[in-house]
Amino acid sequence: MAWVQRIRLLQWPVMALFGGFAAVMGGLYLALRGLPPEQMSQAIGVLGSGVIFGVIVLFVAAGAWRRINVYETFVEGAKEGFGVAIQIVPYLIAMLAAISVFRSTGCMDILVGAIAAAVSAVGLNTDFVPALPVGLMKTLSGSGARGLMIDVMKTYGVDSFQGKLAAIIQGSTETTFYVLAVYFGSVNIRKTRYALGCGLFADAVGLVGAILVGYAFYH
Repeated sequence: MAWVQRIRLLQWPVMALFGGFAAVMGGLYLALRGLPPEQMSQAIGVLGSGVIFGVIVLFVAAGAWRRINVYETFVEGAKEGFGVAIQIVPYLIAMLAAISVFRSTGCMDILVGAIAAAVSAVGLNTDFVPALPVGLMKTLSGSGARGLMIDVMKTYGVDSFQGKLAAIIQGSTETTFYVLAVYFGSVNIRKTRYALGCGLFADAVGLVGAILVGYAFYH
């Protein structure tokens, strides 16, 4: 992706950013790996809540430092968001129709079955396959992927490996086709250039990473 977008990764600020992120993730993994599943879930929940709260505080502090009325700016942004929501309705309907066709024609089952057969043929563990539809659907619709995640949890259990992996996948990929169809369409962007390829590549990396994290922590 950096090569496609001509981002120079060997520059010092970029290397420091990636190195710092890798160090934080590595330290987090080592710190949480030895905890029992219940304590790990609690620690991750507290950490996630702290990060979200910290981001909110950071935005408010940055606005105060720049002497920006954060509340009025938020209200103005919300007004603009309402107008955008009205504009994207036609694109949203078209996207929902495409999702319905993809699921009702059995394309999802055929794709998942082919992946399961390929993984089994090379002798790898296939416990992750039941959660795989969540990642495939997430590229199309976040709500659709959430529904599949709930189905996985109902079938295998919330505390099962498949249930936990489905939750990880749900938060590790993006609704690429949804963004291109709805948001790009709402602002009349017709030439997406490398957005689709890079978005799907990032989704694939996120899906594989989620599976590896699931095996590392819960299998």
